[in-house]
Amino acid sequence: MQNKDKHPEVKFGKTGVILVNLGTPDSTSWWDIRKYLKEFLSDKRVIELNPLIWKIILNLFILTFRPSKTAHAYKKIWMEEINESPLRFYTKRQMEKLNKRISSDNIIIDFAMRYGNPSIKKKLDFLKEKGCENIIVLPLYPQYAAATTATVCDEIYRNLMNMRWQPSLQIIPHYESEPLYINALVNSIKKKLTEINWKPDLIVASYHGIPQSYFDKGDPYQCYCQKTTRLIREKFSQIEIQTTFQSRFGPQKWLTPYTDKTLETLPENGKKNILVICPGFSSDCVETLEEISIQGKESFINNGGKNFDLIPCLNDNEDHINLFEQLIKRYLISK
Repeated sequence: MQNKDKHPEVKFGKTGVILVNLGTPDSTSWWDIRKYLKEFLSDKRVIELNPLIWKIILNLFILTFRPSKTAHAYKKIWMEEINESPLRFYTKRQMEKLNKRISSDNIIIDFAMRYGNPSIKKKLDFLKEKGCENIIVLPLYPQYAAATTATVCDEIYRNLMNMRWQPSLQIIPHYESEPLYINALVNSIKKKLTEINWKPDLIVASYHGIPQSYFDKGDPYQCYCQKTTRLIREKFSQIEIQTTFQSRFGPQKWLTPYTDKTLETLPENGKKNILVICPGFSSDCVETLEEISIQGKESFINNGGKNFDLIPCLNDNEDHINLFEQLIKRYLISK
């Protein structure tokens, strides 16, 4: 009698959770920076220009000249002792702390980067091989934007399209008004105030910008940023808080007021002692540590400012981990 072929072993019954951050180059080398920028700037949600024209501009001009400038910025904030960017370091720490809180035989917590390594594809494949029939994705962007949260969803969906046996999927939405998130930001402000020996005239809440045209087409991002600042003000009213937008790129108009221009003009308007908080970033990165804490501070001081300090991102502090734990537990399937 002929033996029937045995069905290959299939692992099952587990839930995988993926924290997804923006991404980072693997090193500060020109080639690694170029590779990262190419992946990032090739995303059609990030750059909404005619694809053919943009491909020419990107490959002939931007990827020829910009990697050197970007590498210079990363070298200022790179964690040389572990050869890692702060963004990847803190995202990994968030994952590790969550594993201690809620992982089990049936729950696996991991992390991925939308651009760069570890990739979303790699982590989806890994969790599938481990028997994860359910996948929960937490994009680490408090305020939804098409160029951030939506592109994480795009990449998740693209990879699922190639799977014969797809897991169930849940994507945790934006959390710009979650009480634990707002309280964590307020606590970070209060903590910084205990560490300085001067009184701020103003707190600048600086969010990553998007082109004005994206907002005009219906992207809700600016509204979510303003909402976060309003909720912080409701919990903390001792010092004025102003919303600004940073990191603009190219000649087109972006959301205003611009952070860099604001920092240049604040001293002449009598605001010579300021704190800056970046509520839209879940981890400190080149945009907070180099663009704000180095470039922004230098510009502010050179234009007559006296005292300047950056309130760290929530990173892996306990308030932040508590928030992530609560968000994830809402989506865990009870057995």
